[in-house]
Amino acid sequence: MKMHKIFLIFWIIFSGKIVFSQSDIEAVRAILQTQQTCWNFGDIPCFMQHYWKNDSLTFIGKSGIQYGWEKTLANYIKSYPDKLAMGQLNFEIIKIEQLANDAIYVLGKWNLLRIDDNPKGNFTLIFKKINNQWVIASDHSS
Repeated sequence: MKMHKIFLIFWIIFSGKIVFSQSDIEAVRAILQTQQTCWNFGDIPCFMQHYWKNDSLTFIGKSGIQYGWEKTLANYIKSYPDKLAMGQLNFEIIKIEQLANDAIYVLGKWNLLRIDDNPKGNFTLIFKKINNQWVIASDHSS
């Protein structure tokens, strides 16, 4: 039994791979689903609940790099003043990869269905586990 544990430790160290919890990936998937639902109800504050409430939150969009949860919330409210402007959001997740015990990378596409148009784009998110909660620490949406 002891030899088995030694082999397992040796394999983990030298294989360069760390086994992460699938539940962390599922937690991030659930957050993205919740965000989509919040958006589709026209509720930006609900959508923002899963962003890191910190001045170090990074949001990169067509206006450049912005920092901070409050600034990101204000920009969303300014850009999407009502449910009609928000439309119906759909995420397509292309890849979710756990980089460390406290970091997950997400690559995906977003699509808004609105009365007059159908804007779409891509996003990359970096989730950090802070105080045992997964939050978006960096969002690059284009």
